[in-house]
Amino acid sequence: MRFQGQVAIATGAASGMGLLFSQCFTAEGGSVVMCDVNEAVLNEKVAEINAKEGGRALGVLCDVRDYAQVCSARDTAVREFGRIDVMANFAGGYALRMLKVDTKGKDFCDLPIEVFDWGIDVNLKGPFYFGHAVLKQMREQKSGLIVNIGSITGAEGDSKGLDYPTSKAALMHGLTKSLAQAGAPYGVRCVCVSPGPVLTRASMANMKTMLGRAADPREIIDLILFIASDQGQFINGTNIMIDGGRDAMKRVQE
Repeated sequence: MRFQGQVAIATGAASGMGLLFSQCFTAEGGSVVMCDVNEAVLNEKVAEINAKEGGRALGVLCDVRDYAQVCSARDTAVREFGRIDVMANFAGGYALRMLKVDTKGKDFCDLPIEVFDWGIDVNLKGPFYFGHAVLKQMREQKSGLIVNIGSITGAEGDSKGLDYPTSKAALMHGLTKSLAQAGAPYGVRCVCVSPGPVLTRASMANMKTMLGRAADPREIIDLILFIASDQGQFINGTNIMIDGGRDAMKRVQE
């Protein structure tokens, strides 16, 4: 019960690693405000968590691209639980896939700019907005942790979906370091965790790593939970690659 009495906000919490984080955090005694745009699935997952022993889950409909909704989620967490100890920015996605864009025979410059607007808004502005919003509360508490989620793609680049590596690289370096600097006088940390291939989708198994496999999602969440725990308090202002050695590989472009 490492997180007894602690409170987290998780975005993208109705599915994937955002959901897994919420399940694990509450299983260890913490309470979590689960934010997502899919209200029906979100309510279902919140109910499942609350049916088990552990901390409490609360669902909040939130589009991370809307700062007013971001602030509303923060205010709900403070009103219901009195504090925010962990802000976990899981919401995101590869815009070309998420918006089902046909890229066959097209270059980056042939693709609609609106697609890339969506990607930058969700993957970069969302964490930026939440960082701005929760720092107000964490400053008052004089404690807290903001976790950004980067990606190996932020180090590798992408020839068509440029919004994704651009946003992830910004999280991995500029935003994480800057939020750590802004929070330092108040005991607030910021850390970025950057996975390589993770088996949230079967196709991730096709990405090569030095270990010859993709990560199980729980391996990523366990690292985040360690950073948030008492044992991880000296980790701050940095990007941690958890990629099975992919970034260190000698390889040709896949």
